[in-house]
Formats: sequence, structure tokens, C-alpha cells
Amino acid sequence: MSSLYYKSMIRYLQWPLEASQKNLIDYFRWQQAGSNLCLDFHGNPATAKLVVYSDGNHHMALEACCQAFVETHPEVTDIFYATTPPNVIYQSLLQGGLMIGNLQLNVLPHVFISPTNIVNKLVDQNLMSSHQVFAKSRGNVLLVKKGNPKNILGIGDLLRSEIKLTMSNPVTESASYKVYRDTLLGTARTQNLNEAMFARLVDKGSTQVIFGESIHHREVPQAIYSGQADVAVVYYHLALRYTRIFPDDFELIEFETAENVYTNYHIGLIHDGGEWGQSFIDFMLSSTAGRLYQQHGLDS
Repeated sequence: MSSLYYKSMIRYLQWPLEASQKNLIDYFRWQQAGSNLCLDFHGNPATAKLVVYSDGNHHMALEACCQAFVETHPEVTDIFYATTPPNVIYQSLLQGGLMIGNLQLNVLPHVFISPTNIVNKLVDQNLMSSHQVFAKSRGNVLLVKKGNPKNILGIGDLLRSEIKLTMSNPVTESASYKVYRDTLLGTARTQNLNEAMFARLVDKGSTQVIFGESIHHREVPQAIYSGQADVAVVYYHLALRYTRIFPDDFELIEFETAENVYTNYHIGLIHDGGEWGQSFIDFMLSSTAGRLYQQHGLDS
């Protein structure tokens, strides 16, 4: 192919395999990031005896827990788990299925993990009898390109006219958007910055802000990697993940603030949880799972 063809191609991140079974690393993978790519549905729904639906931003820690559970309970065969924004798995549960492009997926969960407002809805709808907190985030940071070429040192730099900010969509991912927005505005207030300017920046969708479409834990690093954006406000554990799997592409910038917003993650059974649901919840509440979440930048 001509060099012109290569110059016109968009650069896409090459995400690593994520699955509860470690022996899949040699499987042939068919995907193209610009048209066909499915990263947040993991495992084999035909053979898995446990199905877990989870919000997606802590997917790296959940993957480690799923692998540990399968290793200690091989009779479960596989765990099919989804790691999307909360509303996607919520709507899929209500509707009894989901269309992923042209693929129809009718697999219902035994275990559901999500922030408080989503699991409370499931209790109200008699799909879940109870839930409990098992992990929480450690706040939010800035993510930039490796080497920080725009010299972004704190949130004050986000107001510079040449800086492009990317963050989750306020409509399709309202939970994480609110966390990031509240952190920015609260930090601006405590640092005596112009809070109103930050509100206009993120509320009105100025030309300086690029909102993701539907799944920010994949879209945010891609926007920075491809040069569409210079910086993102993301959960610390997400930024830590990107710097670990793409060490040549990203670095994170922490900012000291008492206004950093933290997120609690809740877990509960859907109906009776099937054969393995309760065992998985017991594992997720154990010190082993707690250590795995801590290794990935969250607290148990």
C-alpha cells in the first residue's frame, strides 16, 4: 500500500486481551478499531456458568477478581462479564438483551455491580433484594500525553485557549460526568480560580471540550492518543491503568484538593443469583478481592 494510505489512517490504541480465562491469549482476534471492536463484553456466554454485569471504569480490577475466582472455582467454567456505563447494563437487564452492532445478546446477569442510584432502582423494581458497598475510588486526576508536551500542571491550565479537554458525556454517562464536573468546580473554588468559567467550560460544551459518545473509559485515552485532546479528567484508577498498559503514551497528574469526589461501588444478586452468584459476592467482599482492587488503584 502507498505511504499516502498509511498517513491517512487514524492511530488507534491496541488494547490488551481482557478475560476471566488466562489461556485465551493465543486465540485469533478479529477486530478493527474504526469499525468493529467489542472490548467491554468478556468471555463465552454459551459456556459461562456465571454472568456479571458491572459499570466499566473499574474493569481492570474486576478482571483480576474474575480470573482469581475462576482459578479457585474451575467448575464455574467461565465468567461472562460486561463492563459498560451503568445505563447500558441497566437497560439490557430491563429489556432482556442488547444489540451490540448487529450481534444480539440475550444473556441476563446473576450479579450486578454499579453505583448507588442504579442498584437502588433494581431494588425498587424487585430485581434485587439488597446490595452493599465493596469498593470505592481514590478520586480523580488529569491524564496527559507522555512527556506532558502542553505543560499542563493543574486544573488552571484547562482554561488556556489552546488546551483541548476531553471528558465523559453528560447525557450518556451522567454518573462519571457529574463526578468529574463536581471535582473540577469544587477544586476551582478552593484554589480561588474562576469557578464560573469552569462551569461554562464543561456545562455548555465549548469548543475547548470534546465529550465522549458512550464509553469514556475507552474514548478518553483514544482522544489523547490520536491528538484530538490534550488532557482529560478521569478516575485515578483509570489513569493508572492507562499508564501501566500504555507506558509510552500517557502520564497522570495528581492535584491536591479536598473537593475530589469519590465513587462507591455496590454489588448485589439479581433474583437468587443462580448457582454461583452468592459465592462470587462472598469472594468480592473478601480480603483477596480487596487487595486486588487496591493493586489497581481503588480502595476496598
